[in-house]
Formats: sequence, structure tokens, C-alpha cells
Amino acid sequence: MLERIFALKANGTSVRQELRAGLTSFMAMCYLIFVVPSMLADAGMPRESAVAAVIWVTIAITLLMGLWARFPVGVAPGLGITAFFAYYVCGPAGYSWQTGLGAVFISGVFFMLLTVTRVRQMIIDAVPMDLKYAIVVGIGAFIAFIGLKNCGIVVADPSTFVTLGPLTRPEALLALGGLALMAMLMCLRVPGSMIIGILTVTVAGVLCGVTSMPEQAFSGFSLPLPTGTFMQMDLRGALHHGLISIIFTLTMVDLFDNMGVLIGLARKAGFMDEKGHIRHLDRALVTDSIGTMCSAVLGATTATSYLECAAGVAEGGRTGLTAVTIAGLFLLALFFTPLVAMVPAYATAPVLVLVGALMMQEVVQIKFRDLSVAIPAFLTIIAMPLTFNIATGFGFGFISFVVLRVLTGRWREVSPVMYIVAVCFAANFALRG
Repeated sequence: MLERIFALKANGTSVRQELRAGLTSFMAMCYLIFVVPSMLADAGMPRESAVAAVIWVTIAITLLMGLWARFPVGVAPGLGITAFFAYYVCGPAGYSWQTGLGAVFISGVFFMLLTVTRVRQMIIDAVPMDLKYAIVVGIGAFIAFIGLKNCGIVVADPSTFVTLGPLTRPEALLALGGLALMAMLMCLRVPGSMIIGILTVTVAGVLCGVTSMPEQAFSGFSLPLPTGTFMQMDLRGALHHGLISIIFTLTMVDLFDNMGVLIGLARKAGFMDEKGHIRHLDRALVTDSIGTMCSAVLGATTATSYLECAAGVAEGGRTGLTAVTIAGLFLLALFFTPLVAMVPAYATAPVLVLVGALMMQEVVQIKFRDLSVAIPAFLTIIAMPLTFNIATGFGFGFISFVVLRVLTGRWREVSPVMYIVAVCFAANFALRG
């Protein structure tokens, strides 16, 4: 049955490989169960309902991504967009979380309209192959930076913005040990090397007293439900003139965040052909559009494809069975939340660094000898980690590509879609100040 649904042999994979990839992705992204609801609670939402909303959105939309779109990707409320929602929309902007959810729902409607009219597909097809490679590389640099930050190897500094953290801290030492172990196992082509590394570092952390065992592993049979946030979105308030710029920002950021992640993961999973076309991309785009609307209905922020699933793709995930496995593990997490919380950030950090290294391999595909290609590609790559935002890197790449083509008299080589997107990015940057 699984072979008939997911065409495992045709995709060069197996049930065991897909389950292993799903487990790796889940371990890399399970932190969202605790981080995202915490931010939503800061926005004023009831914490219990926020936790339930986030998990149920993740389960439902990841299942849809696996069974219908057949992508090996988990979908959940995005971390960056949740921070924007909690600490700007419901903070300095002064809107209630109900009104903010209304803005999220409306942005989801825009996503759907852009998808069914194939505008999103046209945008992706309009991206030159060199920029697509640059997106993959930029995401690799971004995800490696996240990994180094999560384990304290890279820390904030008031003078230089970032600097090397104290490497004698147990978390940093455990992360470095895990990095060495996983790198060795990957070089030796040992199956499940990332899972082995995560579990080894977690156990080592417990034995060293860095991570404590939960008082109870099982949280009970009663399923949490988002009763306090379900259908609480305020659409009328969201249509107020003051939220137009916020809706535009939500739409732009998630549109290109999602596209960037899907392009990057599709390339590594073998879904992209030599012309840059991605198999089943239309279904994946519809899925995340539905996810955003469902997320607002249940009481969570914009749903997006999770970059951390690159870990599962690197572990061999090639079909929707990986996504189904991720969804199943999040369902189990409803009952074993204390046990899931045991996996520390420093245990999954080495995975993100190694995945970044794997994605960096695509840099050799970019035609750096042509400066009109090299400059936009470089700006795309460097902007993602330095601004901590995939969409910003996308914007820098689009705008610089169009501007250079125009200034060098090659404006006919730019498609109308590229011009429109570049103008939209410029407007978005202006609105964000």
C-alpha cells in the first residue's frame, strides 16, 4: 500500500529510510511545541489553547503535505512570523491577538488566490537558475548559523553583533562532540547517523547533568483542544486601514519564506529538474495556503514549511511518507510532551550545521565569473543569515538582479514577473522602515 501511494522504489527510497528521515526532521523541529506557544502567550493568548492550536495545525497540514503534495516536509506555524505577530502586531502596533489572527487569515486567502491563479508558480519559474542555487546556498548558511547560535558557539555581542561564545560551556562542548560524531558517521555513510548523534548527545547531556530527566514521560490521555482560540479571529478589525501594511508584510514574508524553503529542499531531494521546475510544487503551495487559513481559525500564526526538515531530506527523505511520519510523531507528542522536551537545542544544533554544509555544495553551480549573476547571488546568500530572514535574501537577490540588468542595458532579459516582484519587495522594505 505504501509503495502504491508514495512510489518509494521510483524515488530511490524505502519505508525504513522514510521513517528514519521523518524522525530526524521531527527531532530537529520539535522545539516549536514549546517556543511558538510561548510567544503566542506573550501576545495575550491562553497558553494551553496556543499549545493545542500549534500542534493540531502542524499535524493536519503536515499530513496534507505528505498525503496529497507528497513532499517530505513538515508544515507548522513559523517562528519568525510568530515573533513578528507577538512582538510587533500585538506589541508596539497595539492590536489584539484576535485582530492579528484576522490579518493572518486574510493573508492566507491572498496566498490561495496567488496559488490558484498560478501567480506563485509563475514567480518561481521566473527565478533564474543561478538565483535558485543561491537560495539553496543561502538557506544552508542560514540554517548553519541557527545551529551555531542554538548551542552557544555563536553569541550576540554589543560591539561586533556576533562573536565566538565560551566553548568551555558544557552545551558547546557537547554540541562540538556531537558534530564530530555525526560528521564521522556521515563520512562513513552509516544509516541514521543524525539520529544516532542526537540521541548520543542527549544521553550524554543527561549523564553530565546538563539536561534533567522529566518527572514524568507521559502527560495523559486527554487530548488538548484549542477551545480558547478557536474561531476567535477578528476579520472586521483586520480590514481596518491600519492593518493593510501588516497584511502585506505577512503575505510577502511568508510567500517568499515558503518558496525559498521549498526550492531549497526540492533541490536537495531531487524534485527539481535541470530547468528549475519542481515536481508537485503546485500542490505544496496550495497546502501551505490552506495551512495558513486553518492556523488562523484554530488560533495560531502563519503556517510555513519548516527549514529544519532539510535534516530529514539529508537523511534520505524523498516522499510524502517522511511528512506523514513527522505528523504521526507530533500526534504522539501530544501524549509525551515532557519526554519530547528532553531533546535539547544543543543536541540538534550539529544536525543544522551539517545540513548547512550539505546545502552549501550547490555553490559550485552558480556562474560566479559573470558579475551580473555573481552580485545578486552573493547578496541572496549573505542576506539570509545576516538578516535572519529567508525572504529578505530573496528580496535582495530579486532587486539587485533586476537593477543590474536595467543599468547594463539588458532589461529585455528580465521577465515582467521579475519586475513586479522586485517592485513589491522594494515596497515591502519601505513599509518595514
